[in-house]
Amino acid sequence: MNTAPGQVPAADEVNRRAEQRAWSWYDWANSAYATTIGAVLFAPYLTSVAEVAACGQSGTVGAPCRTDLSVLGVAVSPGSLVFYVITVSTVLSALVLPVVGAIADRSNSKRRLMGRLAWTGAAMAVAMFTVSGGNWQLGAALLLIGNIAFGASLVVYDAILCEIATPDERDAVSSRAWAFGYLGGGLLLAVNLAIVTLHESLGLSTAMAVRVSLASAGLWWALFTLIPYRRLRDRPPRDVVPATGPLVRRSFGQLVATLRDARNYPMTLTFLLAYLFYNDGIQTVIGTASVYGDKQLGFETGALIATILLVQFVAFGGALLFGRIAARLGSRRTILAGLCVWIAVVGVGYLLPAGELLPFLALATAIGIVLGGTQALSRSLFSQLIPPGREAEYFSLYQACERGTSWLGTLVFGLVQQTTDSYRPALAALAIFFVVGFVLLLRVDVRRAIVEAGNLPPKVV
Repeated sequence: MNTAPGQVPAADEVNRRAEQRAWSWYDWANSAYATTIGAVLFAPYLTSVAEVAACGQSGTVGAPCRTDLSVLGVAVSPGSLVFYVITVSTVLSALVLPVVGAIADRSNSKRRLMGRLAWTGAAMAVAMFTVSGGNWQLGAALLLIGNIAFGASLVVYDAILCEIATPDERDAVSSRAWAFGYLGGGLLLAVNLAIVTLHESLGLSTAMAVRVSLASAGLWWALFTLIPYRRLRDRPPRDVVPATGPLVRRSFGQLVATLRDARNYPMTLTFLLAYLFYNDGIQTVIGTASVYGDKQLGFETGALIATILLVQFVAFGGALLFGRIAARLGSRRTILAGLCVWIAVVGVGYLLPAGELLPFLALATAIGIVLGGTQALSRSLFSQLIPPGREAEYFSLYQACERGTSWLGTLVFGLVQQTTDSYRPALAALAIFFVVGFVLLLRVDVRRAIVEAGNLPPKVV
């Protein structure tokens, strides 16, 4: 069937809607890893395991462990280990993901490739149950591979959006899936935090409760990935760069051609640059919020856990709300409005009084409303700006560039905190990322970018 460039065949709307629902289940599946493992439990657990290895059991109780680990002959503080592992996985992802994207664009079965990557990451998560005592090497290796597999699976997953949704549908489909992911990740996180909090009544040690929770995230990810794997359809690759030889060699050839050709899409590159700035701000706010609440505002762990769950569940409604607004205003205008809210969030956060929980929860509610919406609409908007046949490659650049620059926000936050000895100006300094992202996004002519990429513009741009 002949269709316009960038247009999904509309032969059977019922089947297309069914595929969109199946596709959204992967957001539900992988969010378990992002929340339970990535955001909350594994970093402090791996730190405690590293302290045991460096200092014995005394490293987990009382005075901080002062003995370093030896990693490839380099002295590493147990408290810094997890951050170095995350940094290494980020750098490796920036190198690996573009190749994964090139392979995906030439694959006859994106769903199978996504499934294999997802189950590799899920296996690493389940294996985290075996990390105990002072075996930090195993924990570091599992986190490294799990993070890379997680990012690689998202490259393929995001590219599938272009195959199952028409241009007019993508904002809504992406927003619903993102909301679904926050709901799934929040539900499992709530269960796991209950297990860890009530471990004594369940007859578990703290360490065992954490290990069970880590394994549950892997099982959740693996089991729910079966839904999109079984229900999505395979489609042949489109408009790929002609090349000969094995798949990996052809994929490298296409990747080089894409990087060379990307300068022909200046509006797409401008959007990508804008996204890198404001998304770095978003990730830094989320990543430092618990530290800010603990060290600057003086809240106990229980209050911080409640705040994390609040953000998760509010983000569910926020993503749906932004999808509805985008249907009327267009995704670019809606994202710009969201960035204004983000600027207000860091400004209000600077002024929050210490020890008063209600203002902190109100700010967390505002974060939840814009968190899912800005990220979901960024994904769907970018899907409109990339040339047909290279969706996975461009989404790999989207993911790789995000990881390649994700240290900038935390670097600014750390430098300002160290200079001022206060977390308040460090938080306020993050406004620059949202302001720069806002200004760059204003410069993006979305209709021009869509047409230049060879796609059909949606009714509302």
